[in-house]
Amino acid sequence: MSLTRKRTKELKRLRSGAEDLWTQQQEVLANANALAAEARKQAAYYTREEIAPRVREGYDQYVRPATETAKATAGRYAGQARQRVVTDVIPAVGTAVGTALSVVDHARAARSAAFAGEFAKAGKEITKKTKAVSKKSGPGAGSVIAIGLGIIAAVGVLYAVWQTFRADDELWVADEEPTPTATDTQQ
Repeated sequence: MSLTRKRTKELKRLRSGAEDLWTQQQEVLANANALAAEARKQAAYYTREEIAPRVREGYDQYVRPATETAKATAGRYAGQARQRVVTDVIPAVGTAVGTALSVVDHARAARSAAFAGEFAKAGKEITKKTKAVSKKSGPGAGSVIAIGLGIIAAVGVLYAVWQTFRADDELWVADEEPTPTATDTQQ
């Protein structure tokens, strides 16, 4: 493949222009790198001389006193909080759980007696538990907490079931049938 002299001259001129452009771009990149290095150095100086002292001053003025106050307050009230949990919350929860287990035991005994045909014994079990429960004036804090936790658990289970069985068209993608190709139709 032979080129004319005119085309050869144009290609040499084009190659020369491309090499000049490449050299200029390399110089621009070198200057940009030098400028970026100087900017980094100046930013580090500015940070050290201006920003760091202001941050330290703000920390010493605002954060440290608040931290010391919070630490002293937490130390003072930690013992009281632990004592309240031990004396009030744990016994209330224990009472609620014990009462619930007792009701379950009596219900099981009554059910097994009724299943065996001993209806009089089943009635006694039910009245025994009813009398034991009716002696209280009302539900205690533990009962309220247990009921609340039971309601929350039931709502969570119902929500999970609803999410599982709801009909959401965006979640279901129908399988597409493969389109017949030209070779399939010929056979």
